[in-house]
Amino acid sequence: MEITEVRVFPVEEEKLKAFVSIIIDDCFVVSDIKIIQGTSGLFISMPSKKRKNGTFRDIAHPLNNDTRKKIEDKVLARYREVLAHQDSGTSRTAAEGSDGSENEAGHGRPTSIQPDDSTPA
Repeated sequence: MEITEVRVFPVEEEKLKAFVSIIIDDCFVVSDIKIIQGTSGLFISMPSKKRKNGTFRDIAHPLNNDTRKKIEDKVLARYREVLAHQDSGTSRTAAEGSDGSENEAGHGRPTSIQPDDSTPA
């Protein structure tokens, strides 16, 4: 499994820092990953659905710790990269790939996209 693209959509909230979509092997997208500021640093929260009893259940998640770490490392690295570009004044859109290139046809996804958009990137 290779994470071929990471799209970061920063938000201005106290604990929620960004929404993220990842593309795996150029053929599968996972949206609604959240970057959360916890008491011991940043971590990712996989997409989840609220149950009738008020609890949450992940709807997509890694099956082992190695895969979780691989996803978290790549997502947090891309998040820090996006923040660094914002701080330096050279903003890149969230639709740009990790290599700085835009997606197909040169049209990036708008940064105002809703995090629950399940359409392919």
